[in-house]
Amino acid sequence: MMTDVVAALIFENGKFMICRRPPGKKRALLWEFVGGKVEKGETKEQALKRECREELDVEVDVGEVFLSVVHEYPDLTVRLTVFCARITRGVPRRLEHVDIKWITPFEIKDYDFCPADKDVLAKIAGIEKEERVTARGFDNLRQD
Repeated sequence: MMTDVVAALIFENGKFMICRRPPGKKRALLWEFVGGKVEKGETKEQALKRECREELDVEVDVGEVFLSVVHEYPDLTVRLTVFCARITRGVPRRLEHVDIKWITPFEIKDYDFCPADKDVLAKIAGIEKEERVTARGFDNLRQD
C-alpha cells in the first residue's frame, strides 16, 4: 500500500529549513523536511498547511511542486511530494522535532537525511550549482 506524504521546501536568504526527527520514531534523529501524511479527505496542499501548523506552529503559503518521488522503506512505501513553500505567519518552533536548522545547499553533506529525501537533496544541490537560486529563494524556480 502506498502512503501519500507531503513536505515543504522552505527557502529564506539562500538557506532552506530542515528538521530532525525525534528519538523513538521510525528513522529517529534523521533530518527531513517538515511535513507528514495526507489524511483522508485532504488535498496535498491542505495536508502540508496542517502539518506545518502542527509541527512548527507556522502558517505557510504552498507553491508549486518541487519534486515527487516514490521510496520504499522496509516498513512502508511513500509517495513523497515536496512543495515550495513560504512562511507567512509565525516563527518555527520545535513542537515535533528535536532540532530545526537553516542550511545552504553546500551543507547538505554534513547531515544524515531520511532516505526518501535523497533525490530532493540532489536536485537542490544541482540547482545551486546552476546558480538558479536567487537571493529571494525559489521564487523564480519552475518544475523541470
